[in-house]
Amino acid sequence: MAGHSKFKNIMYRKGAQDKKRSALFSKLSREITVAAKMGLPDPDANARLRAAVIAARAQSMPKDNIQRAIDKATGNDAENYEEIRYEGFGPGGVALIVEALSDNRNRTATNVRTAFSKNGGNLGASGSVSHGFERLGLIEYPASAGDADKVLEAAIEGGADDVESDEDGHRIWTSIDSLHEVARALEPMLGEAEGAKLAWKPSTEVEVRGGDAEQLMKLIDTLEEDDDVQTVWGNYDVPEEELEKLA
Repeated sequence: MAGHSKFKNIMYRKGAQDKKRSALFSKLSREITVAAKMGLPDPDANARLRAAVIAARAQSMPKDNIQRAIDKATGNDAENYEEIRYEGFGPGGVALIVEALSDNRNRTATNVRTAFSKNGGNLGASGSVSHGFERLGLIEYPASAGDADKVLEAAIEGGADDVESDEDGHRIWTSIDSLHEVARALEPMLGEAEGAKLAWKPSTEVEVRGGDAEQLMKLIDTLEEDDDVQTVWGNYDVPEEELEKLA
């Protein structure tokens, strides 16, 4: 188990969506509603719903909003959302996986395809890039949860597979099946996580600079601004100095 390896967050600029609170709350609400509809409307009895609620709390989403999203799943007017995954390539040969929750597959597909084509990328077929990623469970903690040694010790005791710590925080990796079991085991030692979810971890990363980096960030921003898009994962590594130029 690695304890101190530096890790570039494979989700682009965690704070990017923080600036768009209403849009972010809408996406979080949609995930909560879908999770509640797929299982019991009780976070303690529904692992996916629990993860969605944890993510919402981490973004300071009001309790009333969270409960409203859960209640919506059992109402007569509950919308039917379909989980869709798109795969493609961005500037610099970067591989991207886009996860969406949509009530209109044609609309979402058109929007995602347009985002790729207008920003130096191209949408690929299903499976065209996901073979270069591993599907894992990811539990995220802020740096304030403790130093790398404390988090590593807790992760080992909790049954995690790997830990990556840097100045931005801690990322604890697990198998898909043990994600929620490990998340529960970590709470008494580290407190409630910022997030617990399924993630796509790239096997290798592609360094992107200059014009390619700028266009890649525009592509990801465009995708994330779409109401149907929940998450964008990629195998890119944009050096800190490049991100500072683009900030």
